[in-house]
Amino acid sequence: MRRKNQGFPSIFPSKINPRFFDYTLFTTIIMLTITGLTFLYSSSSAISSDPAYYFKKQLVWSVFSIILMLFIAFIDLEKIRKYIPFIVIFTIFLLILTLFMPKIHKTRRWIPLGFMNLQTSELAKISFVLYISDYIDRNFTKLKDIKFFLKPLIIIGFILVLIAIEPDLGTPALIFIASLIILFVYGANIIHIIIPFILGIIAIIIELKRHSYRMDRIKILFSPWNDPTGKGFQVIQSLAAIGSGWWFGRGPGNSVMKLHYLPESHTDFIFPIIAEEIGFIGVVAIIFVFVFMFIRAYNISKNSNNSFLSILSYSSIITIIIQAFFNISMAVGLFPTKGLPLPFFSYGGSSIITTMILCGFILNTSLRRKGL
Repeated sequence: MRRKNQGFPSIFPSKINPRFFDYTLFTTIIMLTITGLTFLYSSSSAISSDPAYYFKKQLVWSVFSIILMLFIAFIDLEKIRKYIPFIVIFTIFLLILTLFMPKIHKTRRWIPLGFMNLQTSELAKISFVLYISDYIDRNFTKLKDIKFFLKPLIIIGFILVLIAIEPDLGTPALIFIASLIILFVYGANIIHIIIPFILGIIAIIIELKRHSYRMDRIKILFSPWNDPTGKGFQVIQSLAAIGSGWWFGRGPGNSVMKLHYLPESHTDFIFPIIAEEIGFIGVVAIIFVFVFMFIRAYNISKNSNNSFLSILSYSSIITIIIQAFFNISMAVGLFPTKGLPLPFFSYGGSSIITTMILCGFILNTSLRRKGL
């Protein structure tokens, strides 16, 4: 009997019910994206001859990213798992290639593609959550064994070293802390967590001593007014923008600090502009939305009937939230400037694409709930 031609295997699940899709989380993501575009337009309107220049570029990337997010939300990620090692290897290749690219803003963090500059450290976040989720799922009962605990950290550590060489310490710090949190949540021994944490602190101290400008950033945290027109300028201007917003802000579009008073006001330092325009009440509302998003994603992770997707969902939201925390802490002077964008808000094609891919992983998990 002739076998029926099955064609190419589909990457979409054979059985899926769209009504289980988390429309609440999806709506939250869209709201954050629209809000981010609104403030991006405001913060970038004064730095280009075309007030909408950065807005239009980010709008294109946002629409593309949302489509990509929805595509990822409905594919069968279990069928993608076997390609994770190749994704990690490809990421390492791109990170090495980045080190030979021309410098942009005195660093080698991007690969010029013509239509965009690809920031490879952003792709590393995607590889990271896929790899650590797959590894934990396959070795869940062995994580208390130091050998199985260290293996993912060694591989992740190699990736982080490549990123740090660019130089970029913000992304390695983000991924490193996220790694320890995720491993701890899924059963790793607390003593095993403390050891690499201490080693990480030592590595940071050594790196600070090797590069005086990084040590200066630490010193500026405690006394930015010692050099108000030099190294402390950006921190002081950031705090001035936040403080001038008071309770309800100057009003959308009415920021003064965006008029060339605050460098990088549309990228890493967009949060102070937001605070200046909508005030303390407004930024608390935005922070609340991030918290709501975390709770929603956590519940999706907890109620998933697929262990790999459950871990992937949790890893994705942890990465997004820690990055938002780092960015806001940097803006208010708690952390040194690290070059980490605020998810959904900061300008950057690589950043919004990465954020939406991580959101796609979470929405994908929402379709696979216990008892279904």
